[in-house]
Amino acid sequence: MSNQVNVQKKEGYKLYGMPWYYFAVFSVVVLLSAMMGVLPAGMAGCFAFMIVFGTIFQEIGDRLPIVRSYLGGGAIVIIFGMGFLRYENFFGLFDLLSKPNADGVLYTATLMKNIESFFKPSGAFLDFYIAALITGSILGMNRKLLMKAAARYFPAIFGGIIAAFGLASLGGAAFGFGAVKALLLIALPIMGGGMGAGAVPLSKIFESTGTMTAEEAISIMNPAVAIGNATSIVLASIIVKLIVSKKWNGQGALMVSKANDASEMEVGPEMQAKRDKISVVNMGIGLLTSTSFFAFGHIISTLWSKLVPSVSIHAYAWMIIAVAVCKIFNLLPEFIEISCYQWFQFIMKNLTAALLVGIGLCYLSLDVVIETFSLSYLLLCLLTCLGAVIGAGLIGKLVGFYPVESCITAGLCMANMGGTGDVAVLSAADRMELMPFAQISSRLGGAIILIIGSLMLSLLGGML
Repeated sequence: MSNQVNVQKKEGYKLYGMPWYYFAVFSVVVLLSAMMGVLPAGMAGCFAFMIVFGTIFQEIGDRLPIVRSYLGGGAIVIIFGMGFLRYENFFGLFDLLSKPNADGVLYTATLMKNIESFFKPSGAFLDFYIAALITGSILGMNRKLLMKAAARYFPAIFGGIIAAFGLASLGGAAFGFGAVKALLLIALPIMGGGMGAGAVPLSKIFESTGTMTAEEAISIMNPAVAIGNATSIVLASIIVKLIVSKKWNGQGALMVSKANDASEMEVGPEMQAKRDKISVVNMGIGLLTSTSFFAFGHIISTLWSKLVPSVSIHAYAWMIIAVAVCKIFNLLPEFIEISCYQWFQFIMKNLTAALLVGIGLCYLSLDVVIETFSLSYLLLCLLTCLGAVIGAGLIGKLVGFYPVESCITAGLCMANMGGTGDVAVLSAADRMELMPFAQISSRLGGAIILIIGSLMLSLLGGML
């Protein structure tokens, strides 16, 4: 143990997994090439640019006390920070050292166009990331957890979703915001499980149904996701202190029966050891598998649109269903599941910050954010989270859960920002042992919201 501590001290402060001074050198090279107007176009230049800015803003967000604890940390700072830089034309500074092209176009416009071309179109980096996320996160779950908890846990999740949607819609009508608008643009993204697996794919679904552009959708949904995350953390800390009755508070046990099976539904040490043995070949298998599932989702989506043209279901939703079926019925060999999990971990740990940079630059419009934000907007976010608490708690009680633990896991862990939100919510409630159930909410619960979102937008999108 002492040797590990000494090694960490010798390694010192790190950025993007390397000593900070190496990262600083690489960053200077990338920024200098951008300012000179010679940053390579396409994947090479875009990845370098987005990783540098994403890492810096991630570090800032993860070190700001209130932002780190209640507002989603680095994720929110990256998105809004990059959106602010573009809003203020900060990147216009790059034009000072570069020269306009033959048509007189300044370098800033060229840089933004390159990033948008790399990030936004159908099948570009955003879809690539989401495919890895969905496939790896579902196949990486404990199969027993997925099967055993479904009978009781999913009703509690649906209870939270229905109550959250109901309160948000009523509040939207009462405040003059609009019931459908509150439902689709506030409640839906809050309950969607964060940015990468929630608001971002939802914005693409908005665009695919012709409801509004992805930029407009995500600019309205982004603040809701951040506020919902903060509200979930605060509510989790309050609920465990206010409700102390042993009939309602399991002190960390979800099921009323004494045999709480959370531990047996975690990933076993043998499987974890296999996952930790990273293989370059496995990465390739994970890449092929995730993109194949994505292609399969498009096949089913196309067939569905011809059979049932009145109801649009996005390819993401069909992909989620296909992956979940393969996991539940054990249709894929273990080595493929491990490969997909390793590929998902690689993408998530190394490229999430880059993804968020793309969201901030390409999808976030601060004009729309400023225009949308209001007191009624804040209250609607609060009502959504309260609905998640009430619905998940009451249904959880009916199916044999302690209401406090049910409303925290099946309710607030649906309304937070995914994995980091789960940690924050469970830490605030002092219920870290419930992480397996929180992950069902973040992973499969978020997937359910995408499916619901596809259906709701096809039916209600025209009313926005």
